[in-house]
Amino acid sequence: MTWIHDAATAVLRRLDPEIAHRLSLQGLAWGLGPRHLQDDEPSLAIDLAGLTLANAVGLAAGFDKDAEVADRLLSLGFGFVECGTVTPLPQAGNPRPRLFRLPADRAVINRMGFNNAGLDRFAGRLGRMPSPRAGPVGANVGANKESADRVADYVIGLRRLWPLADYFTLNVSSPNTPGLRELQQKTAMEELLGAVAEARASLSATHGQRPVFLKIAPDLSASGARDILETAVANGLDGLIVSNTTLARPASLVSPHRAEDGGLSGAPLFEPSTALLRDLFAEAGGRLVLIGAGGVGSGAEAYAKIRAGARAVQLYTALAYEGPGLVRRIKRELAARLRADGFVRLKDAVGAG
Repeated sequence: MTWIHDAATAVLRRLDPEIAHRLSLQGLAWGLGPRHLQDDEPSLAIDLAGLTLANAVGLAAGFDKDAEVADRLLSLGFGFVECGTVTPLPQAGNPRPRLFRLPADRAVINRMGFNNAGLDRFAGRLGRMPSPRAGPVGANVGANKESADRVADYVIGLRRLWPLADYFTLNVSSPNTPGLRELQQKTAMEELLGAVAEARASLSATHGQRPVFLKIAPDLSASGARDILETAVANGLDGLIVSNTTLARPASLVSPHRAEDGGLSGAPLFEPSTALLRDLFAEAGGRLVLIGAGGVGSGAEAYAKIRAGARAVQLYTALAYEGPGLVRRIKRELAARLRADGFVRLKDAVGAG
């Protein structure tokens, strides 16, 4: 059946990107995607801040913003799936067009602006998911564009979803909500993570522990990245996702849409995000875990992130170009790389590069 999914992907690439995305979600809701449950090699299993993953290949936030098809996405073979970004109140996001393919660069530029249906719809869908789940499902939470108190928005998201999600990611690094990245500055970060720590303590006492990660930008200075790391450690965060999309426009870009405003993702993000990941792994000294995101489109790239210090990886953009069969191919290639280098378990390769 792989050829059918490859053909469907080719057709979707000819459509407007947002229409293609909507059709992809609908197709998954109808059960049209491939199903690859329970076929992971034991070497790919790993613990991620208390989450048990059958494999370390996850889906990044942005694809399933409203938690519509998380169970179907797990059935594609992902070890974990991150839904969102979700904000307390529904919002339409930025005006269209706001999503642009750069096929010659294997990249995408988006300026979506946290378009989503809000916490209530998100929570309702998570609550209706089959149990037990085939893997962890995380909630990526953010702040409304017009919010008077963005720190409070993150706490609201945690409190509403804590009993329903398996882990949380604080998205402070999207370039498409004006002023959001200012939360990465030291004083603002201390305020945010302090409020999150306080909320987390009370929620954990009632509903149990959940890992909390922070997703950061690849455009940080070295000192800025170190400040975030130390603030995250001081406030008990479990890990960092490295990284979100970039505002940089490499000279290598050749696609017609390369000058569009927004965050660039895909292949051009691989090198800078992996370099930042490597630096943070050295700085972290095992005090928190790292998840590698940005430009993962093959087993070799997933393996490079792991050797740079990632305990797990996430992808999204490559899925739009390669189709759902990509997940299984990455896992197969990753397992082969581990064997070739003599690693029995994936965790033994973390930071080995």
